[in-house]
Amino acid sequence: MPFVGLGKTNSATMLRKIMKYIGLILLVLILSFCGLLIFSTVTDYNPEPESELALDAEGKAAAMMVPDTVSVLIWNVGYAGLGAEMDFFNDGGKGVRPTPELNTSYLNGISSFLGTMKDSVDFILIQEIDRDSKRSYTTDQVKVLSEKLPGFDSHFAVNYDVKFVPVPFALPYTPYGKTFGGLVSYSRYPAISATRIQYPGGFSWPTKIYMLDRCALEQRYKLPGGKELLIVNTHNTAYDATGEIKKVELAFLKKRYEAETAKGNFVIVGGDWNQVPPGFDSKHFSSNIADDYTPQALTKDVFPAGYNVSYDSSLATNRSNVTSFVKGSTYTTLIDYFISSPNIEILKVRGIDLGFKHSDHQPVILKCVLKR
Repeated sequence: MPFVGLGKTNSATMLRKIMKYIGLILLVLILSFCGLLIFSTVTDYNPEPESELALDAEGKAAAMMVPDTVSVLIWNVGYAGLGAEMDFFNDGGKGVRPTPELNTSYLNGISSFLGTMKDSVDFILIQEIDRDSKRSYTTDQVKVLSEKLPGFDSHFAVNYDVKFVPVPFALPYTPYGKTFGGLVSYSRYPAISATRIQYPGGFSWPTKIYMLDRCALEQRYKLPGGKELLIVNTHNTAYDATGEIKKVELAFLKKRYEAETAKGNFVIVGGDWNQVPPGFDSKHFSSNIADDYTPQALTKDVFPAGYNVSYDSSLATNRSNVTSFVKGSTYTTLIDYFISSPNIEILKVRGIDLGFKHSDHQPVILKCVLKR
């Protein structure tokens, strides 16, 4: 006669085994996550407030001075990973990285365009460029661009150095991975100094260990009469919903460059501010403001006294990455522009419409005169 309770006993034993395995899996996941946080914290990039960068052309600086009329091009190239076909998980989309073929196509488009500008601009300020990142297949993009700009000096400042970015947590699991990139500034004139300037403020732990270490790349050039021209490449904080981090960065910039203006020096700061300029309507180009986008508008008092804010209001410089780009439908705005000291006369600011084909930003050119 069979034992009536045998089935129930076997079921209970099986349930305990299943719960044990689930508990072990959860324990492994928790320990792995804690280990990742410890590893990321220990290897976190902690730059100095200021770091001097090696000069490409020491000794030539004394022989070459910047002319009175100069032109500056700015462009966030989106690490050749955010062209028109792409969306991005951190902006509300799903994409993590482009295919190798798209990445190569975007980078070729970026480098080819800059190659066409080499005879018409004096300074080129690039944001979001990679040197060894999983998202861009470990390509040294600075080297690729430099080959298109023969005769230009260049300086590179790291602002993103993380050994492993674990997000997004989705199936299939395709983490962002290793990132190493930053800002690069090109010039047809040799600088007398180049400095990576760390912005104060930032996100709290543990978010900070996976975010960019925002900075400016400042180059100085000799002018007649002992004065200097400062060309500053900036990429300010994004994903700052309250705007508090940006306020700290801008207060820092204001103090630093008011002091330079007081010395009689000339200052041009350009790049991706991640904020619309003073007086600019965030709905100027599109009324359908993207989800997760914080279109904070600056007031002119955040910049040094007397500084000009220069942009081309006829062309959007940035697009939403919630979906791939669709002209007339995708939200677009303007967050790439210049500020310049009162002793600089602005002749022209022109955005260049590339249809967001190679990046989620568009290049902008400033032409100006140094009023000596």
